Amino acid sequence: MPDSKNESTPKIEELTLEDVMGDRFGRYSKYIIQERALPDVRDGLKPVQRRILYAMNQDGNTYDKGFRKSAKSVGNVMGNFHPHGDSSIYEALVRMSQDWKLRAPLIEMHGNNGSIDNDPPAAMRYTEARLSKIASEMLKDIDKETVDFVLNFDDTEYEPTVLPSRFPNLLVNGATGISAGYATDIPPHNLNEVIDALLYLLKHPDASLEKLMTFVKGPDFPTAGIIQGLDGIKKAYQTGRGRIIVRARTIIKPLRGGKSQIEVTEIPYEVNKAQLVKKIDEIRILKKVDGIVEVRDESDRQGLSIAIELKRDTDATGILNYLFKNTDLQISYNFNMVAINHKRPERLGLKSFLQAYLTFQKEVITKRTQYSLKKAEKRQHIVQGLIKALSILDQVIKTIRGSKDKKDAKTNLVDQFAFTEEQAEAIVSLQLYRLTNTDVTALEAESADLDKHIQEYQEILNSDTALAKVLHSELNFIKKTYGTPRLTEIQNEIEEIKIDRKVVVPDEQVMVLVSHDGYLKRSSLRSYNASGEENGLKEADYPIYLEQLSTLDHLMMFTNKGNLISRPVHELTDSKWKDTGEHISQTIGLSDDERIIKTFAFHTLKENGEFLIATNDGYIKRTSFDNLTPGRNYRKHASVFIKLKAADSIVVNVFYMPQALEQTVMLISKRGYGLRYDLAEIPTIGARTAGVKSMDLRKDEVAAIQLVTETAQIGLITQRGAFKKMAVADIPVTSRARRGILVLRELKKSPHRVVDFVQLTAHAVLEVRTSRDSIHDIIADEHPVSGRYSNGSFVIDTDSEGEPLSMVLKAVPVIVSTPEH
Repeated sequence: MPDSKNESTPKIEELTLEDVMGDRFGRYSKYIIQERALPDVRDGLKPVQRRILYAMNQDGNTYDKGFRKSAKSVGNVMGNFHPHGDSSIYEALVRMSQDWKLRAPLIEMHGNNGSIDNDPPAAMRYTEARLSKIASEMLKDIDKETVDFVLNFDDTEYEPTVLPSRFPNLLVNGATGISAGYATDIPPHNLNEVIDALLYLLKHPDASLEKLMTFVKGPDFPTAGIIQGLDGIKKAYQTGRGRIIVRARTIIKPLRGGKSQIEVTEIPYEVNKAQLVKKIDEIRILKKVDGIVEVRDESDRQGLSIAIELKRDTDATGILNYLFKNTDLQISYNFNMVAINHKRPERLGLKSFLQAYLTFQKEVITKRTQYSLKKAEKRQHIVQGLIKALSILDQVIKTIRGSKDKKDAKTNLVDQFAFTEEQAEAIVSLQLYRLTNTDVTALEAESADLDKHIQEYQEILNSDTALAKVLHSELNFIKKTYGTPRLTEIQNEIEEIKIDRKVVVPDEQVMVLVSHDGYLKRSSLRSYNASGEENGLKEADYPIYLEQLSTLDHLMMFTNKGNLISRPVHELTDSKWKDTGEHISQTIGLSDDERIIKTFAFHTLKENGEFLIATNDGYIKRTSFDNLTPGRNYRKHASVFIKLKAADSIVVNVFYMPQALEQTVMLISKRGYGLRYDLAEIPTIGARTAGVKSMDLRKDEVAAIQLVTETAQIGLITQRGAFKKMAVADIPVTSRARRGILVLRELKKSPHRVVDFVQLTAHAVLEVRTSRDSIHDIIADEHPVSGRYSNGSFVIDTDSEGEPLSMVLKAVPVIVSTPEH
C-alpha cells in the first residue's frame, strides 16, 4: 500500500532561477503586450480603451443623452472590467477626448480635459463625459453577437474581446504604446482617405501599395503641420517602419519700421506648445541667435498662434531655419506600426492593416446577418403559427377553454393542430384584441416582410458579392457622415536646412588672447581698452597670440605634441580683459608637458593654403588646410596634425602658407648645423602622417625652423646668452635630409648650443625669455652682421637672468578703436 503520509507531503520541485524568471517574465510580457500596451488591429483599441467605451455604452452614456460625471464612468470601468488604478483609466478616457491627440475623438468632455501645453486635466469629480457620435459606430451591432465575449476579472459579467468598430479606428486615430520587447507608433490618418483605400481594396484584393497610396497619401495629424519625405512614408507603408519630418506651418510677416515677425499657426504632432515657446525664448535670452526681440504665445479660441518678433533688417529665413533645426518646430516622426493580429504582436504595412480591417468587417457583417436571420426565422415561425391559429380560431378557442391550465392548453394545441411548442406558447399568450380581422392582415404583411428579409440575409451569407455590397454601402455611409478634409500638407522631399553662421553669431570685433600656459579668452574692445597693461594672466604666464578678430573667425591652435585644437571665436569664453579666461583643459585634456606653440585665425574654413610642420627629431611635411578642418567632436577632442615618432618628440614650429611662397626652408640644429632648401622638396601629405626626413641629425636635434627670403638676415640665440646676426645667404640652398653646414664655431669647453632663431625685420626688437621667467629685449640694429664661424656676442648674463628658452620678434602693441554708439 502507498504510504499515506508521503501522499500528503507537498511536492517540491527544484528549478533554476533562470527557468523560473524566464517563465514568469514570459507570462508577464504576454499579459502586458496583449492586455495593456498594444492596440488590436481590428478595432485599434487597447483593453482599457475598449472597456471604457463598452462600459459607457452599457450605462447609456451616449452622444444622444446628457453628460455624466467622469468619476461615475471611471468607477463603472474599474468595478466591472478593469481592476487597476482609477488614474490610469481616467488618463485613457481623457486622451480619447483630446482633439489635438486624436483625429476623431471617441469621447466628448465638458470641463478641463488638458491642453496642448500639457496642462493636466481637472480631477474626474469635476469633469463630465459621454461617448461621441463616431464612438457609437465603434459599438454598433455589439448586441447582435458580432464579436466574442469573455468573462470579466471576477466572472460576474461578460465583456467584449473586440468592438465591432464600424469605422477604421486604428489608422484614423493612430496609437502609441510601449511594452516588453515591443513598441508601437501608428500616426493618425484621414478618414476619407482610409475609406477610399478600403473601398478600392474591397473591389481589387490584389491592389498594389502604390495604388493604395494614391488614396492614403500619408498621415493626417490633428495638429496639421507639414510632412516632408514621401520616401519615408512609402517605406513605412511597405514595412511598418519609416521616418518622416514634421514641421510647423509658419509665415514671415513684415512689420512697420523694417521689422518682421515669424508667425507659427500649426505645430508638429505631440509637441508641447508651452515647452516649445519656452525653448525659443531661451534661445532669445541666451542670444544663441541674434535678432529675436520677443516670443509670444497668442493662442486663443480661434486657434494656435505663436509670434516671434524680430529686429529690424534681420534675416528672418535664417532665424527660422535655425529654429527648425534647434527646436521642436521641426521633429522627426518614426513609424513603428505594431498591433495585435491573431493574438500576436506584428509589424504591418498599410495594405496588411487595410486587409485585416476588411476581413474583420466581413466577419462582423456575417455574424450580424446570421443573428438577424436566426431572429427573423424564429419570428416567421411564430407569425405562421398565429396566422394558422386565426384561420381555425373557433377550434383553437374551444381547445384552450377545454384545457385544465396553460400547460395543458399548449399540449392540446400541439397534439390536435400540429403547432410547435413555440407557436403554442405564442397562441396561448395572445391578447384578445389581437383576434380582430385587421391583425390577420398585419400578420400576413409581417410574414411577407420577414420572407423578404430572410431572403436578403441568406443572399448575404451565400454570396461574397452581396456581402461586399453591404460593406461598401456601410463604409460609404461612414465617410459621408464623419469625413473631414485633410489637415496636414505632404511635401515629397525633406528640405535640407542650411544655417548661415551670421544668423547664429552676431559679427562683433573682439580681442582674443591665447597664453603660454593654455588660457583662452575673448573680450570686448571696450574692456580691452579700459584695462591698460593688465591682461589678467598669472605672473609667469604671457600671451603667445593676441589679435583683434571677428566673432565669426576660427582659431586653430597647434600644440608641441602634434594635437590641433579648433575653436570658433564666438565659442571662446567671453570675459573681462582683467579676468584670466578659461583653461583649454576645461574642455580638452592635454598632457602635462603639452603646450600651444602656434595659433592662427581664419575667416573661413574653406581656405586653399597649406601648413608646414617640423619636429625636433628631424621630420617635416606639408599638409593641406582641408585636411585639418574641425570634425564633429572638435569641442571635446583635439585632432592629430602630425604623427610623432617617439614619446619625447615635439613639434618645433608650424607655418601657414596661403599660396606658393618664394621662400626657402631654413633649419638650424642645436649643435649649430644650418640647412636650407626649397619648399618643393617637401611633399604634401595627410594629417596622421609623420612626414619626411628634414635634416641628417645623427646625435643632434632641430632647434628651430623658419621660412626665409634670400636677402634677409637672421638673429640667433644660444644657451650661453650669445646673440648672433648673420645673412641668410651664408647658408647656401642645397637639398633636403642633408646635415648642412656649421653656423657656429665649436668650442672644446662650454660649446654654444642653438636655442632659437628668427628672420629679422627692419628695426627688429627681439624678446628673449629665460629659465628664470625674465624677459630680455635685444635691438637687432645694435649688433653687426657676423660671419659663419662667429659665435656672436654675449647679451644675456645667464648667471643672473637664467638661460634663454625662446626668442620671438617683439609684438607691436595692439591699439584698437571701439565702435561708436
